[in-house]
Amino acid sequence: MRKSFILFLILWCVHNLSAQTGLYQSGKQVTLDDNFELFNKHLFSGSRFEYEELKNSDLNNNQQVLVDFYHSVSALKIENPGSTDLVNHFIRNYPNHPKKNEAAFILGSFYFDRKNYREAIPAFQKIEASAIKPEKKSEIYFKTGYSYFLLKDFKNALNYFNQVKVEKGGYSADAYYYAGFISKESGNYDQAIKDFKEAEKASFYASKVPYMLAGIYYQQGYFDELIAYAEPVLKSRPNLDRKEEIHLFLAEAYFEKRNFAAAAQNYDLFVNARKRDLDRSQVYKAGVAQFETGNFQRASDYFKVSAVIEDEIGQVSSYYLGHAYLKLNNPQFASTSFNAAYKNTSNPNIREDALVNFAKVNLERGSFQEAVNALDAYLDNYPNGIYANEAENLLTDALINTNNYLRAIEHIEKMSRKSERLKAAYQKITFYQGLVYYRDKKHDLATNYFDKSLASPIDKDLVIQAHFWKGENFAATNRSPQAIKSYETLQSLKPKITDPYLVKSYYGLGYTYFNLQQYTKAENQFRQYVDKGGKNDDPDKYDEALVRLGDVYFVQKKFTESQSAFQRAINEGGSSVDYAYFRSGVVFNFQNRNTEAISQLDRLISGYPNSLYFEDAIYQKSQINMEESRYADAREGYSSLISSRPNSQFVPFALEGRAVANFSLQNYDQTIEDYKRILQNHPNSSNAEAALVGLQEALALQGRSEEFSQYLGTYRNANPDNKSLQNLEYEAAKNLYFSNSFDQAINAFLGYLKNYPQSANRDEANYFIADAHYKLGQKEKALEYFYLIEKVKASTQRIKAVQRIAALEMEQSNYKQAIGFYREAINYSRNKIEEFEVFSGLMNAYYQTQKFDSAGYFADRVVQLGSVTQDAVPEATLLKAKSQREMGKETEADETLMELINEYKTVHGAEGLFLLAEGQSQKQNYEQSNNTIFDFSGPFFPYDYWYGRCFILLADNYLKLDEVFQAKATLESILENSNNDEVKEMANKKLAEIK
Repeated sequence: MRKSFILFLILWCVHNLSAQTGLYQSGKQVTLDDNFELFNKHLFSGSRFEYEELKNSDLNNNQQVLVDFYHSVSALKIENPGSTDLVNHFIRNYPNHPKKNEAAFILGSFYFDRKNYREAIPAFQKIEASAIKPEKKSEIYFKTGYSYFLLKDFKNALNYFNQVKVEKGGYSADAYYYAGFISKESGNYDQAIKDFKEAEKASFYASKVPYMLAGIYYQQGYFDELIAYAEPVLKSRPNLDRKEEIHLFLAEAYFEKRNFAAAAQNYDLFVNARKRDLDRSQVYKAGVAQFETGNFQRASDYFKVSAVIEDEIGQVSSYYLGHAYLKLNNPQFASTSFNAAYKNTSNPNIREDALVNFAKVNLERGSFQEAVNALDAYLDNYPNGIYANEAENLLTDALINTNNYLRAIEHIEKMSRKSERLKAAYQKITFYQGLVYYRDKKHDLATNYFDKSLASPIDKDLVIQAHFWKGENFAATNRSPQAIKSYETLQSLKPKITDPYLVKSYYGLGYTYFNLQQYTKAENQFRQYVDKGGKNDDPDKYDEALVRLGDVYFVQKKFTESQSAFQRAINEGGSSVDYAYFRSGVVFNFQNRNTEAISQLDRLISGYPNSLYFEDAIYQKSQINMEESRYADAREGYSSLISSRPNSQFVPFALEGRAVANFSLQNYDQTIEDYKRILQNHPNSSNAEAALVGLQEALALQGRSEEFSQYLGTYRNANPDNKSLQNLEYEAAKNLYFSNSFDQAINAFLGYLKNYPQSANRDEANYFIADAHYKLGQKEKALEYFYLIEKVKASTQRIKAVQRIAALEMEQSNYKQAIGFYREAINYSRNKIEEFEVFSGLMNAYYQTQKFDSAGYFADRVVQLGSVTQDAVPEATLLKAKSQREMGKETEADETLMELINEYKTVHGAEGLFLLAEGQSQKQNYEQSNNTIFDFSGPFFPYDYWYGRCFILLADNYLKLDEVFQAKATLESILENSNNDEVKEMANKKLAEIK
C-alpha cells in the first residue's frame, strides 16, 4: 500500500511541476515538501505536527487537500485519539477528490489490520470501485468479504468473495477457499467442492483444501470417493493441514466398508497426532477395528475410554472390553468390564450375556462372592434364560468356595428375611469390603460396596464413615462432583461437631473445591477443618490445610486474612512453616509492607536452607529490594542465589535482576557481564531478548557498541525464526519422539546435532535421545547421554539428567553411584513428588548397600512427606522396620511393624504381618506368633502371597509345637483355597515332608 501511495504522489508532483514552478519555490511549498519527506520516512509524529501547523495557513485548494490528507493519515499511523474521525472527516469533505479513495482504503486497512472488521467494512465500502485498478479492487473486495466472514455474515461475505472470483486477481484463491467454506457450512456441497478444487490449485491452499474436501465426502457418505481422493493426497502431500483429521475421515470410511485393518491404522494415526480426542462413538469404532484385527491390547485402550458413560455405546464397549481383557489374560479387569455391561440396561441381550461372562470370570479367578452375586442375579432375572442350567451348576461351585467378607455377604444376601442384627452385620461387612477395595485402588468396586453398606443404614456412625470413604474414593480418581456429593451428604447428616469423620470431611471437601478453583467454598471447608479439630485429626493435614487456607484467601485478595493464616501456621510451628514464611512475604509485598515482607523471607532463608522455597525466597527478597531502589542489597541477594544454586531455574532471572541493579549503580561492566551470561548460558530463556536490549544499552554507555553484533548473532542463532529449517528439523525430531517412534527420533536428533552442533537446543536434544534409548530398553545408551548432559553444569536440562541417572543407576543395582546423584538432586527438588523420588531412591539404595541407619533416616523423610503416592508411607514404614531389624533393634522394629499393620491394610501391611510373626517364631514364641496371625490376618486376605506365607508359617509353628494334625490341615486348606502358585508349591513341599 505504501508503495502505491508513493507512486501516486510522484505522479501528482510531475503533473503539477510545470504549472507550479514558481509556487514550488515559495515558502509554503518548500514546507510541504519537507513535511512530505518526514511522512515518507515514516516519521509520522513529526509529520502530523507539521501538517497540523499548516492547516490554518493560506493554502491553495490542492495544498489544503494534501495537508488535510497527510495530517489525518499521519495521526492514524501513530493511532492518535480521534485519528479515525480525522480520516472520516477528510473523506466527507473531499468526496470527489482522488485522495478520498486512498484515505478510505487506508482507513479500512487500519481497521482490518487491527481485526476491527465491523468498522473496516463501511470504510472499504466508501471506495469507488470504478476508480481503482482491478488488482486493488480484488484486494478490497476480499478484505470486505473476509470482514463479513469473521462477523458471521456469510451471505454478504459470499457476495464479495464471488466478486473476487470474477476479478481473478491475486486474492482469487483465497476467495474460492472461503466461498467453498461458506457453501460447505450451508450444505451446498457441490458448489463447495467446485470452489475448493479451484482453491486447491494455489500452492498455499494445496495443503488446506484436502481436509475440507475429505470432510464433505464424509458428510455425504461418499466413502469410496473419500478413499479414492484422500489416499493419494496423503501420499503426495506430506505437509497437509489437519492431516490427522483426514486420517480420521478415512478411518470412519474404512470402518463403514468393514475394512478393519485400514480403519485401525488410520484411527491410530489420528490419535498419535495428539491434536484432539476422538468422540466416544469414534473411540468405540476404533476399539472394534483393533479387536477385529486381533490387537486386543490396543482395543482395550480404546474401549476403556468409550465405556465410561452408561449408555448404549458404554454398554457394548464394556462388553467388548471384557472379551479383550480375557484375550489378554486379565480376568480381573474383564470382570469389571462385564459387570459394567450388565449394569447398563441399554441392550437386554448384551446385558444377559455380560452377566454370565461376569460370573464365569469371577469364578475362574477365585472371586467367589462376585460370582455368587452374578449367578443369583442371572437366575432371578432370567429363570428361563439360555444359560439357566449352566448358571445353577456354576452357582453350586461358587458357594462351596466362597470365604471371608465376601462369603459372609453372600450368605446374608441369599437370605430372604434379614433381622436387624443381620442388616447391621451386612452394613459393617460391606463397609469393610469397601475399604479393602479402596486400599487396593479398585475404586469402582469400592464405591459399590460403600453403597451396599449405605443401603442398610442401621449404625449411624458407619453411615457417616461410609459417606466419608466414598468421598475419599471419588477424590482418589479425580471424580470431583461425586466426591463433593459424598462429603456434603455426610455433613448434611449433622453428626456431632467432634465426630472425627465430620472433621476429616472438611479437609477432603476443602481440597476438592481447591482443586476445582472454587476458592470461596474451599475457604469455608479449610477454615472449619483448622478451627474444629483438624490438629487432633492429623497434624500434617492440619498444617497443609492452614497454609491452603492462606492460599485461598490470597487468591481472593483477602490479604489480611491470608496473612493471618500464614502467621498462624508460623506460630504453631508445623511442617509447612517454611512455605508459610514465603507466602507471608509475598502477601506483605502485595500489601506494600515490604519491610515486613523481607523480614519473613529472611526467616525462611536463614532458618530453612533446605526448604523447597529457599530459592523463591531469595529471589523474591531481591525483587522487593529492587522495588525499594535498594540496588546494592538486591544485587547481593541475586548474587547469593546465583552462586549457591547455579542450576536453579531462577538463575537467568537473577542474572537479569543483578544486571539491572548494577546498571542502576552505574556498574556498567558488571551489567554487561551478567547480560552476556544470560545470552551465553541461557539463550532460550524467556528473558533472553530483554538481556539483549539491556546489553545494547550498557555497551553503548561504555562506548563498546561494536561488541553488540557478536551477541546479537548468538541470540539469533539460539532463537531462529519458527519457519527456519533448523526449527523444522528439531520439531520433526520431537514429533517422532512424542509419537513413540523412538528409533527414528534418535536418528533425527543425532542428525540435527550433526547439522547444528552449536544449537541452543543441544542439551534438550541429548535429553530426548537419552530418554528414547531408555524407553527402548537401551539403558546403557540412555546413561551415556544423560551423563553427557550432566557434565554441562549450566544446562537447564542437567537437574533432570541427574535425577534420571540416579534412577537408572538404581535400576542397574549401581547403588553407590545412585546415592551420589540422588544426594545432589536433593538440593534441586521443587515439589513433594520430586522429593519423594529422591528420598525413596536414597532409602532403597542405602538399604541395598547395608547402610541401614541411613536407610531408616530417609524412610522417615518419606513418611514426613505424607501420602505423596498411596503406597509411599506404608512402603517406607516397612523398609524402616527391616532396617531396624538389620541393626538389631528388635523392639523398635516390632513397634514399627505394629504401626504398619494397624494403619495400612495394604500389601506392605501384609508383608509386615508376616515379618512380625516370623520374628516371634524365630524367638521360639510360637503361640504368640500364631496369635498374631489369627488376630491380624483377616484384612490382608486379598494379598495372596503374604497371606499364604502367614499360614505356612502357622503350619511351621504347629509342627514346632508337635501339633502335626493341625499343621497338615492348615497346609491342605492352603492348597484348597490359595490362588498363589508359589504359596501352593511351598505348601505342597511341606505337606510331602510331613507325610
